[in-house]
Amino acid sequence: MKLIEVSPQTGFRLSLRYDDGVAGVVDLSPLAGLGVFAAWLQPGVFEQVTLSPSGAPEWPGEIDLCPDALFLEITGRQATAMERPGKIEPLA
Repeated sequence: MKLIEVSPQTGFRLSLRYDDGVAGVVDLSPLAGLGVFAAWLQPGVFEQVTLSPSGAPEWPGEIDLCPDALFLEITGRQATAMERPGKIEPLA
């Protein structure tokens, strides 16, 4: 699975869509203001999210997030399930 679309939402949330049809919204508000994510508190910075060439959500200042971790967050799956894709049932 590869992240193919990312768009910012209010409240430090991202709407994500993957090439396998999985889509959802992830709440990143717990990160806002922490470490490198303090930049998101500046007006308009969080909204500058784009997809990097590797398919990761990224912001100015070399801030990025792991698309696999976001996939797990959206689906509620465990990392071990990703290691055995034949064992995963499609989402309804």
